[in-house]
Amino acid sequence: MKAICVILFLLGFSLASQAQEQQIDSLEGKKVVLDEVFVSAIRANKESPVTFSNFTKEQIRPRNLGQDIPILMNFLPSVVTTSDAGAGVGYTGIRVRGSDATRVNVTINGIPYNDSESHGTFWVNMPDFASSTENLQLQRGVGTSTNGAGAFGASLNILTDAVSEEAYAQISSSAGSFNTLRNNIKFSTGLLNDHVEISGRLSRITSDGYIDRASSELDSYFLQGAYKDDNTLIKALLFGGHEITYQAWYGIDKATLDTDRTFNPSGIYTDENGATQFYDNEVDNYKQDHAQLLWYERWNTNWSSNLALHYTHGRGYFEQFREDDDFATYGFTPIMVDGAEVSTTDLIRRRWLDNDFYGAVFSANYSADKLNLILGGGYNKYEGGHFGEVIWARFAGESNIRDRYYDDVSTKTDLNIYAKANYALSDRLNFYGDLQYRTVGYQANGDDTGLVDDTFNFFNPKAGVTYNLNAKSNLYLSFAIANREPNRNDYENGNPKPERLSDIELGWRYVAPWITLNANGYYMGYKDQLVLTGELNDVGAPLRANVGDSYRMGLEVDAAIRFDEKFTWRPNVALSTNKNRDFVFQRDGVLQNLGNTNIAFSPDLVVGNWFTYSPMETLQISFLSKYVGKQYMGNIDSENSVLEAYSHLDFNLQYLWEINGFIESITLSGMVNNIFNEDIVSNGYFFTFDDDFSNPGTVTTIEGAGFYPQAGTNFLLGATVRF
Repeated sequence: MKAICVILFLLGFSLASQAQEQQIDSLEGKKVVLDEVFVSAIRANKESPVTFSNFTKEQIRPRNLGQDIPILMNFLPSVVTTSDAGAGVGYTGIRVRGSDATRVNVTINGIPYNDSESHGTFWVNMPDFASSTENLQLQRGVGTSTNGAGAFGASLNILTDAVSEEAYAQISSSAGSFNTLRNNIKFSTGLLNDHVEISGRLSRITSDGYIDRASSELDSYFLQGAYKDDNTLIKALLFGGHEITYQAWYGIDKATLDTDRTFNPSGIYTDENGATQFYDNEVDNYKQDHAQLLWYERWNTNWSSNLALHYTHGRGYFEQFREDDDFATYGFTPIMVDGAEVSTTDLIRRRWLDNDFYGAVFSANYSADKLNLILGGGYNKYEGGHFGEVIWARFAGESNIRDRYYDDVSTKTDLNIYAKANYALSDRLNFYGDLQYRTVGYQANGDDTGLVDDTFNFFNPKAGVTYNLNAKSNLYLSFAIANREPNRNDYENGNPKPERLSDIELGWRYVAPWITLNANGYYMGYKDQLVLTGELNDVGAPLRANVGDSYRMGLEVDAAIRFDEKFTWRPNVALSTNKNRDFVFQRDGVLQNLGNTNIAFSPDLVVGNWFTYSPMETLQISFLSKYVGKQYMGNIDSENSVLEAYSHLDFNLQYLWEINGFIESITLSGMVNNIFNEDIVSNGYFFTFDDDFSNPGTVTTIEGAGFYPQAGTNFLLGATVRF
């Protein structure tokens, strides 16, 4: 099974040559929805020398049964996804070209979504958000200038639901393995008086998870008011979510992986009788609410503008049972019990986040016959509180209720301005230029970060050309520089440096009625790249460290082929090499130059396939396969850090029953994941430490690893009733 995706890919390309063209098409593509004006300033198109993939709601809908957006994106080129709970509900993650989620810039309607401090994207805070997504674009590499932290592997921009001209209401439910249940309701008033629309969604998802006790209780909402006329589109949005998930980020060691794949050590402790117990409320509990006000205006035939104001409030905690913790950690005073001094205790603690993120982004667009010019930018500010509380302790010294054993505040400001221009030098040749200036200020005073007061000033130029070979195909070449600041966790390792990326992209696009094909090569050269070390901090977040010089180089090919009206095939393959140059590591007390080593979590081969057969317009049957090659979880090429190659085959079915009465239609969907029940481990961690106690006078480097197994064969079934 591990080679099935590669075999299918090669077989498909031999068949692709048999696909026949029956009419002439061009690179112009399909008509876009009006709402895409809100993301046009940061999106790429056929004239952009940028590597990208678009993913529409029509492609999302058949598999949208409650899993997170990263899991739904799993079959896009160079994408690798993972799930802490093992089944795509709860905490999920995405990597693109080997770059983890902290290096993938995410925007929603052009507004930054990445957490300002950690740079992470926590999709669990927006459960069922795919149900309110019109489309998304994944740009690989540096991409175009955008808002928020710079893209160091990819940028993902999401457009939320477009204005619906017709009124509707719908109810969706899905259920499946691990007691997973998703229910949502959606509605739209349609256009009232041809100008105003109100729409919304309420969702609830629950799941036990594949991993023991990795349960999820997820609630979310989405409310939109819109006004439009010939030259104006205004949208006001409120959306957010509340998640309660049992912690599943500890992973398991190799021995446990072989004997008890679903074991979860979270919450484990020994009671007074010596029996092993698990604390029943070892949960992450977090709420996040977003408000956006979007205004698009077309001033004349040449000029248009976008302005967006936004505010996000997040607050919540994760709760832990701690066994025999030191009083000193919590500022407790040792006490005497039965004549003996007590300085440790069992306790339950909560570690809180309480943060606000707000600002504005803008753009102005000038479009003429040969020139398309965009001027834009934004200013955003983050204010975050970090504090900890002990809510119960067997012995609490002289502490008082609601005492905070740590309490620190951090702030971050982010100002960027950019100018982008695409100029047609001739009917065939287009020049693209993109200049961005970004300044970032970060202050923190936590025990983990130390005192931080840093300011970063970045200049990010990009340039490229696109050459139209004919109406169906073009070539593009670009060079881009991106700079990026460290995140909060990087300061735990000392005094991190900002990182710098130089990205070269060379590609070819071909578009015809029966086939579209994209092929591109890239070279991404890094200075002081903050690569994943493989280790986790005490809250399960990946740690990174500067590594000097490193690079990622690869070839990506993706296609969409229609063999006839009923059969479509979408393959993609990504071949790459990802190296640290002259990597230095201290082993057994001796500093060693290991030469060029593999960058952590960067497989050399990623293959995806998507076969769809539609025997009738109302029925769609799909087989989706994924192959991810061998990865190292650290940067020293240790066999103890290997994640073995894996593959899986999924089945997806959708049937539309059109009634055209009070009930307009009923859509039935089904999905079987990992049909062949493969043992998949998609993520993990790796650590080393020096042992100088076992053999006095010598230092021995000890290695260890943890793994996150994914579910075997599992299913989801759903129905959507539309009125």
